[in-house]
Amino acid sequence: MNQLTDKNTAFSATTTIKFGSKQLVKKGPLVMGILNLTPDSFFDGGRHSGKAEMLQQVSSMLSDGADLIDIGAMSTRPGASEVSEQEELDRLLPALEILCSHFPEVLFSIDTYRSGVAMACIKGGAGMINDISGGTFDPAMAEFIGQQNIPFVLMHIHGQPRTMQENPMGDQVTAHVIEFLRKQLAVFIQVGASQLFVDPGFGFGKSLGANYVLLSEMHRLRALGFPILVGLSRKSMIYKLLEITPEEALNGTSVLHSLALMQGASILRVHDVKEAVQTIHLLSQVM
Repeated sequence: MNQLTDKNTAFSATTTIKFGSKQLVKKGPLVMGILNLTPDSFFDGGRHSGKAEMLQQVSSMLSDGADLIDIGAMSTRPGASEVSEQEELDRLLPALEILCSHFPEVLFSIDTYRSGVAMACIKGGAGMINDISGGTFDPAMAEFIGQQNIPFVLMHIHGQPRTMQENPMGDQVTAHVIEFLRKQLAVFIQVGASQLFVDPGFGFGKSLGANYVLLSEMHRLRALGFPILVGLSRKSMIYKLLEITPEEALNGTSVLHSLALMQGASILRVHDVKEAVQTIHLLSQVM
């Protein structure tokens, strides 16, 4: 693991995300708050589907220090059923209209791997796309992102969400993840995209042990030359190892967030914004 004295970290870097009239420029790691509009998310499914609950959750996350908000309308937990594109849009577009109206300065990211959903949501006011497939599930995604140079997160996934844990990757995971991300970065760069972020995809088709190998070697992703986003919040790699529930996994999440930040993470995608902000603040004193 890289040492705390290694100054080549996200704490000394400035991240810029811009699209249309919205721009986010900040030195040090960012916090992306999660807003799930799904009824079956592994942790907070169904909690924020009403207008009042949704607005309260976003307001709370922003007050706690979230830099941007990631909205998802289709669960991608292991074994989750796929919903139709129309159902995904029916959940996202009304919510996005309300949120952009109430929080016009906030940059909203959309968690989708469908180019049609991405197009509609960008038109509806979103400013970033977060794709769990890194652009591999929908071949039209790269061309759309490149045309407008939309901020885009390429995540690594092994298999499909419904079946990805049936034959998960083992301990040679890091080299495979890096090669996948390098290949997909080239695809997007070729069509004009430059605001790219990489996500190693913790939990997405990796064995429990492989997730920790990947975390310990995550600094190797810096060589790709793009900011690293991580999604570790309350995941099974925490609660299964500790034999607890997702509801009890906040402490473990903060520990792994600390390790990810030491490895060079630029963005933490989280359910618990206040604790993530505190983690960043504490680590900034020694990084």
